[in-house]
Amino acid sequence: MPTLRHLHLPNLTPYPHVSYLQEILVSRLLRYKATLSKTSPGAIPPPPPPTILTFTPHPIYTTGRRETTPPSPLQLAFLKQPLETEYGLQTAEFVQALRGGQITFHGPGQLVVYPIISLARPYSFSASTVGSSHPLSTPVNSSTSRKSLSPRCYVHLLETVTIETLAHYGLTGIRTENPGVWVDEDTKIAALGVHLRRNVTSHGVGLNIGTDLRWFGRIVACGLEGKGVTSMVEEKRREKGKTGIGKRDGGLSLKVEDVAGVWVRSFARECGLEMGDVVRVTEEDVLAEGDEDGG
Repeated sequence: MPTLRHLHLPNLTPYPHVSYLQEILVSRLLRYKATLSKTSPGAIPPPPPPTILTFTPHPIYTTGRRETTPPSPLQLAFLKQPLETEYGLQTAEFVQALRGGQITFHGPGQLVVYPIISLARPYSFSASTVGSSHPLSTPVNSSTSRKSLSPRCYVHLLETVTIETLAHYGLTGIRTENPGVWVDEDTKIAALGVHLRRNVTSHGVGLNIGTDLRWFGRIVACGLEGKGVTSMVEEKRREKGKTGIGKRDGGLSLKVEDVAGVWVRSFARECGLEMGDVVRVTEEDVLAEGDEDGG
C-alpha cells in the first residue's frame, strides 16, 4: 500500500507558483510511466508517491476548457476591479487553466485541493479498495485482476470526500445534476474541475470555507445561470441564526489548514489507507527530490 503525501502551503500563495509545484509532481509521474515499457520487470523502481497539494491562492479567476469564449477587455477590467476586504484592497488576477469546467474564483478563505495521483498503471491505489460504499472501479483489461479508476469514478470520489469533510463540521453537502458539491439544488459550496494526462490527475476541488462571496458576484460561477454560492462559515452562521457582517467568520473559527487535514484524511480512508499512511511533507522536501527536466 503506497504512502499518501500531503503538501500544504500555509500562506497565501501566488497561483503560478502552485502551478509550478503541481507540474513538477505531474511530470515525475509521467516520466515514470514512460520508463515502464523500457525497463525489465525486475529493475523497475517504485513509482513516485501520490501527493495531495492543498493551498489558498491570492485572489484569482480561472477558466477551464469549457470556457470557449475569452473575456473581452471590458470584462477583464471588471474582474480586476479592486475590492476592499479584511486583507485590505485586493485585486484578482485572471488565468486560463487546463482543468475542465468554466470560470470560477479562488482566493482567501478557500481551500483548494490538487491531488496528483495515477488512476492507471502505475496504480496509485487499487480501485478495489476505493470507496467501500460504492463500486468505484473499472477493469483495465481481462488479463489482469488489477483495476484502475475511471475519470467519472474519480470525480465521484472527490465529491464524496468533500461531502464527508462538510459532514465532519456538521454541514450537509449533496450532489445535483451539475458538477461540484452543493448545499441545496441552487447553492454551490465547492467547485470541481480536473485534468487528466495519461491518467495522471491534476487540479481538483475549491471548497469555500470563509471566502468573501462578493468575488463571485462578478461572474456566472461555472457558467450556471441563476445558481448561488455559499461557504462553510456562511452555512454555520445561518444555522446559528447570526446576522450582520461582523467578523468574516461570524465568530466561527474554521482554519483552512485544519479543513485541509480533514479532507486529506477522508480521501485516505476512501482509498483504503490507514492514517499512518498519510505523511506531511513540505515544499522544500518536494523540491529537494530533484527534477532534472524542470517543472
